[in-house]
Amino acid sequence: MTLVVHHLSKTFGINIALEDVSFSVGAGERVGVVGMNGVGKSTLLNILAGQESPDAGTIALDAGAEMAYLPQSTPAFFGRTIDDLILESVGNLRQLEARMRALEAQMANASEAEMPPLLEEYAQVSMRFQDRGGYDLEYRIDGILAGLGIAHLPRSREVRTLSGGEKARVGLATLLLRSPDVLLLDEPTNHLDVAALEWLEGYLASYEGALLVVSHDRQFLNRVATRIFEIDEHSRHLKRYEGNYDAYAAAKAAERVKWEEDYERQQEEIKDLRLRMRETGRQVAHNRMPKDGNKLAYNAKGANVQRAISRNVRAAEEQLKRIEADPIPKPPNQMRFYPRFDAQPLRSDSVISVEHVTKSHAGRVILRDLSFRVASDARIMLVGPNGIGKTTLLRLLLGLDTPDAGMVRVTSSAHLGYLPQEPLVNPSQTILEAYRQVVTGYDEQLIAGLLERGLFRLEDMPKLVGQLSVGQRRKLEIARLMAEQPNVLLLDEPTNYISLDVLEAFEAAVLAFPGPVLVVSHDRWFMQRFGGERWELFDGRLVGIDSGEYVC
Repeated sequence: MTLVVHHLSKTFGINIALEDVSFSVGAGERVGVVGMNGVGKSTLLNILAGQESPDAGTIALDAGAEMAYLPQSTPAFFGRTIDDLILESVGNLRQLEARMRALEAQMANASEAEMPPLLEEYAQVSMRFQDRGGYDLEYRIDGILAGLGIAHLPRSREVRTLSGGEKARVGLATLLLRSPDVLLLDEPTNHLDVAALEWLEGYLASYEGALLVVSHDRQFLNRVATRIFEIDEHSRHLKRYEGNYDAYAAAKAAERVKWEEDYERQQEEIKDLRLRMRETGRQVAHNRMPKDGNKLAYNAKGANVQRAISRNVRAAEEQLKRIEADPIPKPPNQMRFYPRFDAQPLRSDSVISVEHVTKSHAGRVILRDLSFRVASDARIMLVGPNGIGKTTLLRLLLGLDTPDAGMVRVTSSAHLGYLPQEPLVNPSQTILEAYRQVVTGYDEQLIAGLLERGLFRLEDMPKLVGQLSVGQRRKLEIARLMAEQPNVLLLDEPTNYISLDVLEAFEAAVLAFPGPVLVVSHDRWFMQRFGGERWELFDGRLVGIDSGEYVC
């Protein structure tokens, strides 16, 4: 099975999303798709999945091959249960099984002449049924649901009643159950805890079909990807790199260094050629009158000098023309994110106090009699399975939710900065209007502040938030967070959706933040760098992972 893409292009108005993209992916190949936020990664997957039409180019897939797509935002699945989606996802397998049984019945009564074509079709159908795991379907259903941490959900439950993370995992589970020949995944790790992430990595590492996955999870790409496709920010062309994310990053850095060196070398060569053209006449020996007054010899020598000068000038001109006909382009300035938190000092050693807080939801106790203190120098990583109550705890600390019992106290000098798990900016606002909500000043000042941080360009300012990719909206949330000048950070999955160029700078800013930081994250790369204390929320209680003792 091979997916082949030829000269694919796509524009939205005057904005180029993809330009002359060509590639092929075969069975067993696992491709990570990377690039800046808004560069066209999701657009590429949408086009491959048939949800958008390209302006030019072709997509070819082997006859009978199946493609399946998990978008970044999970559909609501109104009116459907988990079991409905499972039955729908394995419908093709049921059809294959039904066709096998029909062929078996026909072969039981077929004549000798009728048998060869029936046997040939049966071999093909049964092979596809086997390759897609048809013979161990129930085992696969149980294994995938358990691996993604949703086996506890009743299959009769309506999907619309699930949390956002649970919906995303149900959508991923039903997609994996289809076992398509080509699997397209857009940010599949955003709603997975560590256990589910590790299970998915193992599952995809042995996937027999072709995989294209958009992801900003560096460890995930290292463990899953065998190739990296990058959509270039400037040209919107697709560039291919062999190996995992680390191999891509090293090759990309070396490529940039060579480009800069080659460009500088060529610029020096151009300067030398132009200088040679101006000074060639002075570099050739002066044609002075000989002492013996031999005018004939003098004239002959002068002619030779002029010819030498002309040859040298022409040679320099020709060389310069060849360079200028196909010059090495100047490496574009890389858009860099300059994060800066201008935090006001705290006037208390105890910033947040939680006293006997209990919170229930739908009859289930999520937080049970919690009491703890967040100090002015705290660094706390809050971990635990999805749906365990980590986001609920953050919202209680922020005052966005009210506890059923107990109290949360925040010192008066604390200015809490919150980055929610999902971007929440009003889609009908422009970037500038959304930024103005948290920063006062003239438009020119606001624009300068945004540009200075390196998250957006001048031409982005009038864009509506609804026109932005999820990653670009996340960048806007980060810009707003920094503009609010908090001195306490509460971050819920802060690395979700952010492109790798912004991610590492933002991580560094969080690590250097002078005030207390409380983070919910499943990003293993970030967790390793964060340090500090690690608290696990389990059965409504907080447990210190390093000590193994209850925090509260």
